[in-house]
Amino acid sequence: MRPLAWWACVLALLATATVVVASSGDRSSDFQNCLSRCVVGRCHTPTTLPLDLRATRWTCTDDCKYTCMHTLTDNAVRHGKPIQQYYGKWPFWRFLGMQEPASVAFSLWNMWSHLQGARQISRKIPPTHPMRSYYLTWAYVSINAWIWSAVFHTRDLPRTEKLDYFSAALAIMHALYFTVIRMLHMYPRATDGSTQKATTNPRSTIYVAWSTLCITAYIAHVTYLSVLPRFDYAYNMAFNLALGVAHNLLWLLYSLPRPVSFLRRFPYAPKTYRPIYAYKAGLFVALTTAATALELFDFPPVCRILDAHALWHLSTAPIAKLWYDFLIQDALDEGWRTPQQ
Repeated sequence: MRPLAWWACVLALLATATVVVASSGDRSSDFQNCLSRCVVGRCHTPTTLPLDLRATRWTCTDDCKYTCMHTLTDNAVRHGKPIQQYYGKWPFWRFLGMQEPASVAFSLWNMWSHLQGARQISRKIPPTHPMRSYYLTWAYVSINAWIWSAVFHTRDLPRTEKLDYFSAALAIMHALYFTVIRMLHMYPRATDGSTQKATTNPRSTIYVAWSTLCITAYIAHVTYLSVLPRFDYAYNMAFNLALGVAHNLLWLLYSLPRPVSFLRRFPYAPKTYRPIYAYKAGLFVALTTAATALELFDFPPVCRILDAHALWHLSTAPIAKLWYDFLIQDALDEGWRTPQQ
């Protein structure tokens, strides 16, 4: 899953997005000869793969690709030659059928962080708070995204790839969706003077227009990528770039002091009011940018286990906890409470 941390590295990745189908390693004659020999020798007769490979949908040909990839990588290491990518990926040692076990483990850690965040929101933010349902929905959407990230890193298949990318895009889209609602105060307002209970109608024209725009944009995004004969990686990254930049800029504005920030942060506090924890939103933007910078320093996996992408997933899990702590602190601020009537 790639929620909120895509945008800083996307521009650098756009130029290389089209190489994911084939790489120098799998195009080499040595690899193709090895693969042909393996397929002829092993796959033209009934072959039973180990249970873990069958459970993760490896085929005999897939296993031949894996064997040849590591055979050539062993030779490259032995002779001090550069390690090559194969089918757009570095050579990883698989574990229990998982192609990239480190990324799987770190994706599950991110999933756990969002699950814990959902529990914190449910326990600490009052049910009457106007943003509670938006935050909970985003938490569950993010949990779903990281599940599919783990599935995708277990087995990179066309279907798992799309489910991973579409789930990530939904998480980023919903993050921007609730951020605009939060910043422009499009949520239902309290009117009783003593609680945060929402009593006004949230279905204003601008709210409906914003919701319709987000839903339409996401459906169009998924439809476009689904009907193409080949997945448009450059467009997919650009789409997430636009959402991520908008999301992070809004929270960066939230964190800035007056008069730099023109936002009114809370509905029932003066426009000049800036809580002491506002800097955390800017810290979140800085940390996600730094974490994503790991993607710019792509390198062959250490011990064929840990690469820059896995380290990216490793770094986003603790950032998620910081973000949920901030959202809860923001939601409990007195600026949400109406003046006493």
